[in-house]
Amino acid sequence: QVQLVESGGELVQAGGSLRLSCATSGFTSFRDYAVGWFRQAPAKEREFVAAINHWSTTYYAESVKGRFTVSRDNAKNTVYLQMNSLKPEDTAVYYCAARKFLTSMSQNDYDYWGQGTQVTVSS
Repeated sequence: QVQLVESGGELVQAGGSLRLSCATSGFTSFRDYAVGWFRQAPAKEREFVAAINHWSTTYYAESVKGRFTVSRDNAKNTVYLQMNSLKPEDTAVYYCAARKFLTSMSQNDYDYWGQGTQVTVSS
């Protein structure tokens, strides 16, 4: 049974940093999977944030480029999202999701999802 568990979300002041983790289990070969990060703010649709494919190539939404960094540790079956220079508009529930091999900016392309972790950035 595949599971994705996000952690690391909390309340932080604007300009601060957080590192989110997406710990996975149940994959036969985690290194074959791409992992995406999405977020959903209150009253808004879920949006793409960042992703890393099975070759560790990374992709970012324009709104986070230069501030967020996605990485993976295949030995720990975990993907990280380092978030720096946080802004109040980054406040959202952050989700990680997985699909085989290649990344996608569309949430509909992902097969497995975590439960989310709340990030709140105060001004």
